[in-house]
Amino acid sequence: MRIALDTFGSDNAPHPEIEGAIQAIKEEYCDQVILVGDQDVIHKELGKFFYDKSKIEIVHAPERISMEDSASASVRNKRNSSLVRTVELHHQGLAEAAVSAGNTGAVMAASLFIYGRIKNVQRPAIAVTFPTQRHPEIILDVGANVDCEAAHLVQFAQLGSLYFEFFFKKSRPEVSLLNIGEESAKGNVMTKEAHRLLLNTAGINFVGNIEGKDVLKGITDVIVCDGFVGNVMLKTIEGVALSIFDILKEQINKDWVAKLGAMLSYPVYSYMKKKMDHTEYGGALLVGLNGTSIISHGRSNAKAMKNAVRFASRIAESGFVNHAKDYFERL
Repeated sequence: MRIALDTFGSDNAPHPEIEGAIQAIKEEYCDQVILVGDQDVIHKELGKFFYDKSKIEIVHAPERISMEDSASASVRNKRNSSLVRTVELHHQGLAEAAVSAGNTGAVMAASLFIYGRIKNVQRPAIAVTFPTQRHPEIILDVGANVDCEAAHLVQFAQLGSLYFEFFFKKSRPEVSLLNIGEESAKGNVMTKEAHRLLLNTAGINFVGNIEGKDVLKGITDVIVCDGFVGNVMLKTIEGVALSIFDILKEQINKDWVAKLGAMLSYPVYSYMKKKMDHTEYGGALLVGLNGTSIISHGRSNAKAMKNAVRFASRIAESGFVNHAKDYFERL
């Protein structure tokens, strides 16, 4: 199992990517990691670590796509960038998956341009694995499509169901539609129509609407929404989680009684932090394309990049992309 990794994607690149790759091969998450980027910088960073050199390969790509670059223009104009070359290596069969913590729009554009959509899939989507009180759930779309039609949400439900089924090994996963109320009459024109279509689409175990307050409860396996709503929801939850821990730290540091209470409650805080930690999952999967691209957070640390490599290996091993091709070609 070979994973291509864009070493110049994250905010603090290339250190998190390279350290994460070293950790991944040491923990045997894959057979080899292909580090894509400026070879001189990569060699210098690798010199800080001890590792099996046969499990690391370097592909020189001197250009870099920044977070400020236009997604489509940069993919066209920077063909020798680390991001584009990472996606191309997977497409050429030299790696089983591509991982990048770079410009999300550019990862989307490069993957769409190079892989192409699965036949009969209208739009790809970003599917994130989200921690909840009960079990991980898949939410899509979280940013690829800000303007959607009801039919697009139906396809997101189909892709999400397949993803959950082959990644988490659960047949007939429960699918819900993110809305402003549980009743079928609630929502805007698009969500009302999507609700009607989902009820009448064979192969989807649709259980109805879900409200934002229930997202973290893990009531269903797959949650469907348009990219605008999904992205706002995702970033809001991330922000709330960070704020809660900041408030706790502030209160704990006020006096010795609070510090003593914190020490006694440390196992609870540690469990909560781990359960809500996005670095445990490594990244989001771009679904609906003829390839496997993992989009990691720009703030990813080494742990997140290690888990992104693990996640990419598991997705490739699950055969999700081939199953999705078969499913949509039969429609």
